[in-house]
Amino acid sequence: MNRTFLLACASVVLMAGPALAEEPIVGTWKRPTGTLIQYSSCGADKYCGTVLTGEYKGKSIGEMSGKGGSYKGQVNKLDEGKTYNGKASVSGNTLSLSGCVLGGLICKSESLTRQ
Repeated sequence: MNRTFLLACASVVLMAGPALAEEPIVGTWKRPTGTLIQYSSCGADKYCGTVLTGEYKGKSIGEMSGKGGSYKGQVNKLDEGKTYNGKASVSGNTLSLSGCVLGGLICKSESLTRQ
């Protein structure tokens, strides 16, 4: 009986493995301004950001590619109408997002909190 129970527990853990390994950027994030942004999968190792609240609700904020908490891609600064080369890193419940233009001469960054 113990052997059957252990096999059942092991199979549950193995099936949950892919869910536990989900990319950390996926989820809803709160900007310092209070605006909510959601990153979701939109291809192999590709994540699309969408504004969930506020003036730009429903607009894309860009795409990131990567895994393991480190991402690169494009960041749209909607209030400026500009697109930056961006990067993001996830550490716990904090998403550090930055974007640069002119080969990295002008950069902006902010920290978002997982909701």
